[in-house]
Amino acid sequence: MTQSIHKTAARILVVDDEQNAREALRNILSEEGFEVAEAEDGEAGLRKLEEFHPDAVLCDVRMPKLDGLSLLKKARESGSDAIFVMMTAFARIESAVEAMRVGAESYLVKPLEVGAVLVVLEKALEKRTLRNDTRLLRDRIREKYKFANIVGESPELQVVFDVVKRAAPTRATVLILGESGTGKELIAQAIHEESPRRDKHFVKVNCAALSETLLESELFGHEKGSFTGAIGRREGRFELADGGTLFLDEIGDISLGLQVRLLRVLQQQEFERVGGTQTVKVAVRMVAATNKDLEGEVRAGRFREDLFYRLNVVSVTLPPLRQRKSDIPALCAFFIEKYAADHGKKISGLAPGTLNALLAYDWPGNVRELGNVIERAVVLTRTELLTADDLPATIRGPRPRPKADGLIPGATLSEIEREAILRTLELVDGSTVRAAEVLGISVRKIQYRLKEYAETAAPRPPLQQ
Repeated sequence: MTQSIHKTAARILVVDDEQNAREALRNILSEEGFEVAEAEDGEAGLRKLEEFHPDAVLCDVRMPKLDGLSLLKKARESGSDAIFVMMTAFARIESAVEAMRVGAESYLVKPLEVGAVLVVLEKALEKRTLRNDTRLLRDRIREKYKFANIVGESPELQVVFDVVKRAAPTRATVLILGESGTGKELIAQAIHEESPRRDKHFVKVNCAALSETLLESELFGHEKGSFTGAIGRREGRFELADGGTLFLDEIGDISLGLQVRLLRVLQQQEFERVGGTQTVKVAVRMVAATNKDLEGEVRAGRFREDLFYRLNVVSVTLPPLRQRKSDIPALCAFFIEKYAADHGKKISGLAPGTLNALLAYDWPGNVRELGNVIERAVVLTRTELLTADDLPATIRGPRPRPKADGLIPGATLSEIEREAILRTLELVDGSTVRAAEVLGISVRKIQYRLKEYAETAAPRPPLQQ
């Protein structure tokens, strides 16, 4: 065996009621550079797990006091992530299936062959290392590309982040523009969290969801008896947000009458409750959002020009997903991890070809639609990788017809490059930074290619081995 990077650090626990078997394994594994501990039965093995913290466990199936499968179950219940390799002199398919079902990595039949033991251990430890590395990589991806739950590294989104970070510490009113589903509320939350007001309330109101009368009461509050059903005084959202941030979503839908009241609050930071005469003073930072063309609404006379300019002190426009498709791999990785955890599924990523289908679609519902599609796929999939079959028919499109002789012979360099980029992105959970490191090219080139692939939206035939 060649020396492995795992051996000098790997800790192996041997659990077997046969002393000769334990001693033989200890000698073999020690010579190979592993650190070895022993236990004579399942109960002793359970105690050793807590004391020794092994990377892998070689465990006999039939033992007194606590059998191997019971030990494995208890180890998993206690949170141990050690790799288990089961050993038995009674080779039965049912036993092997049960061992795998409860979490064993592999199954060896006695009498053991030294070479087989070492090969199985090496593969198991490599898989454990890869799993741990993947977990660390996902943590880095989340920290690097997630800004207040907005995932992405495209230049278009970085421009938005830059403006938000500079405007957030100030008191300036911010207007967020963009189509539905692009993440306007998350940007508003980011502005609040990056501001000195982060310890105060972040209050949000959807202006399109309420009638004019209800919205007026919701924003400014009301006095007892001011209208039918007003059985007592109620504070409005402006008062609740005092000292903090008020987020008015879909502000393009408010009536002209309410626009006048809103303008006064912006100018003077004061208002009266509905049906009241007492002036209420507040110190509120306002952030507004809309999917409408407010300048067009001003020209049409449906939105006050003076209010528009008061709101538009700092404005950011969130690009639709179809204009930043290079963010789709990272978004998919984020949503897969989120929804796999939510639904108790074990999903490790996208199968080859799935990313291409996602890149070819235009996403009229933007990031919200992508999240819904990934959640649906996570719920319905029967495998650990999401395939094109898990996507709605409108997204996966017609199936590409594979060539009988494969893609590599006679394929163009651009086709091979496309395949290499897309497959690498699938393997690294959508990180263009990591993919660039693996492929030895720049992040900018990968982003440029993804944009190019999305624009052509041509289905690619799969590489055949």
